Amino acid sequence: MGIVGYFVAAVFVALAAAMVGRVTAQDWRSASQDPVGLAPDPAITPGPVVQVYAARVIGWRGVFGVHTWIAVKPAAATEYTVYEIIGWRLRWQDTALVVRHRAPDMRWFGSVPELVAEKRGAGVEELIPRIDKAAHSYPWAGEYTMWPGPNSNTFTAWVLRAVPELEADLPPTAIGKDYFGKKLIGSAPSGRGFQFSLFGLAGLTASTVEGFEVNLLGLTFGINPFDPALKLPLVGRVGPTRAFATKVNEAKVNETSTGEHAL
Repeated sequence: MGIVGYFVAAVFVALAAAMVGRVTAQDWRSASQDPVGLAPDPAITPGPVVQVYAARVIGWRGVFGVHTWIAVKPAAATEYTVYEIIGWRLRWQDTALVVRHRAPDMRWFGSVPELVAEKRGAGVEELIPRIDKAAHSYPWAGEYTMWPGPNSNTFTAWVLRAVPELEADLPPTAIGKDYFGKKLIGSAPSGRGFQFSLFGLAGLTASTVEGFEVNLLGLTFGINPFDPALKLPLVGRVGPTRAFATKVNEAKVNETSTGEHAL
């Protein structure tokens, strides 16, 4: 057991050293927040869109974790609405919940975002008010704890549990996604499947979206046979590019958005 412990520690040190090279400490005031082209242009996309994003947080904490958020665009809307928890907002107001219009795919203080999930087309419009309702009913908007939660990833998982149709598999680096207060048993962060969690510090997840995960002190190890990937702390998801099952029926979206078949 001692040899195994030393081996695991050595692996973590090696992974941390590798990740330090990928996460650059930046001055948040000058870090880029430019869009990276992952979101459809609302000017030429009349149909509804929902997207879930993750990006490494700024500074040394980015070695371990990501910040996640949800963006929605109703049919015919000319801009996106983004829902997220920003902890430092609690310094001057009583809620960390931020709902605003912004580019959904902008860099998170220099970090390039990853598209975690996307839904477009038929049936998506009805998900948007449910996302809004879940976001505004988030019970920990007045508190923020980087580890083990509640934090920005706890918020995203809360919304995803309420809208399981999004089928979002949050990255293993989304520390806080497994936190759901005093409950011990509930649904997986995607809303599909089962999860046991001890205050976000230890737990097990089995889901047709996430696959199988083990949480140890907020660090996630797992394997997803349904969307093949290995899940590791620090490194994140290792596998092929995520497969998004949703295909847009543009003709139907255009008809719906222009009201040609509206009642």
